[in-house]
Amino acid sequence: MVFNPLNLDDLSGYRKWRDSKRRAYDLGLHKKLISLSSSSVSDSELDTIVSHCDQFNYCLYQLAEPSNGSKAFVRNTGVALGLERLDGNLCSDEDNISSIQVRDTGRHTGYIPYTDKKLTWHTDGYYNKQSQTINSMILHCVRPAESGGENLMLDHEMAYIQLRDENPDYVSAFMQSDVLTIPPNIENGKEIRAAQSGSVFSLDCISGRLHMRYSARTRNIVWKSDSVTGEALACMSELLNTNNPYVIAYRLQAGEGIIANNVLHNRTAFIDADLPEQKRLLYRARCYDRVRAC
Repeated sequence: MVFNPLNLDDLSGYRKWRDSKRRAYDLGLHKKLISLSSSSVSDSELDTIVSHCDQFNYCLYQLAEPSNGSKAFVRNTGVALGLERLDGNLCSDEDNISSIQVRDTGRHTGYIPYTDKKLTWHTDGYYNKQSQTINSMILHCVRPAESGGENLMLDHEMAYIQLRDENPDYVSAFMQSDVLTIPPNIENGKEIRAAQSGSVFSLDCISGRLHMRYSARTRNIVWKSDSVTGEALACMSELLNTNNPYVIAYRLQAGEGIIANNVLHNRTAFIDADLPEQKRLLYRARCYDRVRAC
């Protein structure tokens, strides 16, 4: 039976779940690169990915031959992991997989992922409506930047544990259905996305596992104005901006990637190459499904 982290009265279940999570991290496997022998991922390799995502909500992988890291690899690997439903967003390509690179023209220029600037801590799709909740992502590096562009990650279940151990009221505050509101997205005077309100912590209706909706941005974010929410946000900021032992940092190289159940993550600023064919390029697939269970 899956532990329900939103049941704050189940202290015994919480302690068992928390201690199991901590033991898994103590082994250090969350930092291990999973080697993939070819673009057609084997059953044993898929099982290893699934196991890592079950324990840590993410895994890092490395293709033996970086040139095999095509969009087809991203899509087919996702399907093999149960990631069937891709999220098509304003800046994704026609196949609903985004080519993340610096853009100087067009709609993309208004969105930070398509610049060389740093990305603050967030979970993907925090502005989506509930029926389009992003539960997982694949981020595959075709070419890294000349320097910088490091990714930091924190398993949202570990963030939950750290918040709850500090003060269970912080979890309660983040469970409020109106604690976080994203104002409408307006382009050229036209509303292309309505305002979205919801909780930070919720449960995935299929797996029963914890889902987190969060952004550390200070613009275009409206938090509920009450003292406990303010304290919870301050605690969250400290977890993300101090020497948290559960945060990992990794700079993806060509042929490497991240598969995750939408954990907290950010990206440092970077310096791109001068030649177009050498500039930073990543493929990103966002999915409504979680990585399949063990």
